[in-house]
Amino acid sequence: MDKIKIYVRNNGKTVKVPLGSNLEEVYKLSGLQMEHGPVSAHVNNKVEGMHYRAYKQKEVEFLDITSSSGSRAYTRSLFFVLCKAAHDIFTPCKVAIDIPVSNGYYVNLNIGRPVTLDDAGAIRRRMQEIIDAALPIHRHETTTEEAIQLFDSLHNRSKVKLLKSTGRLFSTYYDIDGYVDYYYGSLLTNTSQIYLFGVEKYYDGLLLRLPSREHPNELGEMTHQDKMFGIFKEHHQWQDILGLRTIGDLNEVISEGHSSMLIQISEALQEKKIAKIADEIAQRKGIKLVLIAGPSSSGKTTTCKRLSVQLAVNGIMPVGISLDDYFLDRDKTPIDEKGDYDFENLHALNLPLLNEQLTALFRGDEIELPRYDFPTGTSQKSGKKLRLHDNEILVVEGIHALNPELTSQIPDEQIFRVYASALTTILLDNHNYIPTTDNRLLRRIIRDNKYRGVNARETIRRWPSVRAGENKWIFPFQENADAMFNSAMLFELAVIKSQAEPLLEQVPENCPEYAEAYRLLKFLRYIKPIPETQIPPTSLLREFLGGSSFEY
Repeated sequence: MDKIKIYVRNNGKTVKVPLGSNLEEVYKLSGLQMEHGPVSAHVNNKVEGMHYRAYKQKEVEFLDITSSSGSRAYTRSLFFVLCKAAHDIFTPCKVAIDIPVSNGYYVNLNIGRPVTLDDAGAIRRRMQEIIDAALPIHRHETTTEEAIQLFDSLHNRSKVKLLKSTGRLFSTYYDIDGYVDYYYGSLLTNTSQIYLFGVEKYYDGLLLRLPSREHPNELGEMTHQDKMFGIFKEHHQWQDILGLRTIGDLNEVISEGHSSMLIQISEALQEKKIAKIADEIAQRKGIKLVLIAGPSSSGKTTTCKRLSVQLAVNGIMPVGISLDDYFLDRDKTPIDEKGDYDFENLHALNLPLLNEQLTALFRGDEIELPRYDFPTGTSQKSGKKLRLHDNEILVVEGIHALNPELTSQIPDEQIFRVYASALTTILLDNHNYIPTTDNRLLRRIIRDNKYRGVNARETIRRWPSVRAGENKWIFPFQENADAMFNSAMLFELAVIKSQAEPLLEQVPENCPEYAEAYRLLKFLRYIKPIPETQIPPTSLLREFLGGSSFEY
């Protein structure tokens, strides 16, 4: 029997395997022991499922659930089992896996009546039966036309629309015991590999709970995110106005030449939301400070500028100060676990000085603003004096803006907090969500290249560190917001793909970041493009694409 060599990056060993072996067979010969894996693998720096068969010499790195790629494969497989369980129990039933919330996913069963606790229990039990039965998850590759006919016969319109718009000759689908579904990424090979999950009744649907990546033997903590859930629901109402819930719907709108109207309505809805926030601030007497927070590439800066315009419409003149000028001297800056200066740490800021100056301003006193000299790492006097007048209000943006400790000496009734983020609400199809972090990462790749001279490879390399800082300093405080603003646009991915794709294509195949670049490219190819020229200069997207009428 012909054999090929596979280099296993995990342990540095080269193993000889029969030609055409799948990754499960390679793993068994590798000598590796992974408690929570493998669930997928990097094959020549491309993510592949364990179904993948090797016919040439390859380099393989097996991934477990603690990796981002492995976690996605586990999650998709769990979606598949949930959809099959719902299909087995309820008729009719049109499952939509919808909103990432409370360290899980909100699932809308669409069974024609409110979901009950008994329904949640029935789904949970049926899922466990499917898992305990150790059913194989079969992967099928067929022509796209045949796949379209298959899903059309099952009355699955969202998948039909998506497949019709891809322009691909061949497509892949999966089945569990005769129940078929389509997923745009890899899955597990057997239901028995799902070792932990949770299903709870959540509002009018279900919450599907997942293992924590940091502590994979435990479910992620079920946090309260009522405001976050509400902003997603609000955007779904907007989508219903436009009749646009999936990428298939978006591609159809673009193909029919209606993208200009989509952009105009989406921009108007977003401006209306900003105006509503400004009206709420104006109606609250005694507000002296507006704080705007959000994760990387959430559009905080443009949100701040557009909100300032709407405040002015209400007769309130916004005055901005920069939190960057309140950094401590370099020798007093906290150190992270790697021994580097931790500038994202709240305590890298001079909190006593900030609170002292804010208190003085709100008392009517004049202050001299500090100026931080980054080359020398020292705080200096700026010579710039500031006093607030009766119709003026401070507007401050920064990653720590929702952390109560930032303004611990300022009465809450004087503060209005805004949380801005790019919360992707459009789905690939009803069973394939689009991670909100992908939206922000694509924005950042474009912005870093355009304004900071940083290539896509470097942005992708730094992204896990950025995410870790957000998880520590931003996300725990998002529910403290008085208002939430979703900066993601329904048409956004169709516009930014034209700038993102060439940057992603420059990531070399021989580096670890290629896997993420390849995944993003593969995802973007589902989406038809919209010319950037259709986007107005006031659009929040211009913060990343360029051509904004705002000064940054």
